[in-house]
Amino acid sequence: MRMQADTDLETALLGSVLADRSCGDCTLCCTVLKVDAPDLKKAAGTPCRHLGSGGCSIHAVRPQICRTWFCVWRRVGSLPDEARPDRSGLLVSLNFVREPQNCLEGVSIVVRSLLGSKAIENGMAARVLDSVCDQLVPVWFSDGSKKMLMHPENEVAEHVIAGTLAPAHLRAEVAAWREQYGHFMPEDRGTIR
Repeated sequence: MRMQADTDLETALLGSVLADRSCGDCTLCCTVLKVDAPDLKKAAGTPCRHLGSGGCSIHAVRPQICRTWFCVWRRVGSLPDEARPDRSGLLVSLNFVREPQNCLEGVSIVVRSLLGSKAIENGMAARVLDSVCDQLVPVWFSDGSKKMLMHPENEVAEHVIAGTLAPAHLRAEVAAWREQYGHFMPEDRGTIR
């Protein structure tokens, strides 16, 4: 996907960047995330080469991806102020996977619990998940060692991924997920509605 298409999709799924929220001193995205853009590449978990003690050393001329990408906390007003990544220990982002393992990984929200985070113990992870598991966007939770699908619920996800006939009480929900994310399904798999 082109960067502009990704940016438009982020706005369509999450809303515009909120005027009353700023990154402040938070620079976790500059270290935690993998960046694979034409003008900037870096591995996940590696600080950006432009990250200095005071933040971005090239902020005025930073790459396009850095100008247009915002974490979910900057876009979703129902997330509490304490959910800012440097305060909560959670980095929430919209992910785009070029070759997903299943149809619910192509475009999804990922809630990452950062090293040393107490977000599970203090309830912040539950509050954040409640705020982002309310629409037709898959949500994954990662603690750094494994990734778990949190939304849609397992029974719905199994039918969406496998392409199997869902029970009557789930058919409409499974059909909605398949319609939204079916283009990420392998072409050799037929689906049953």
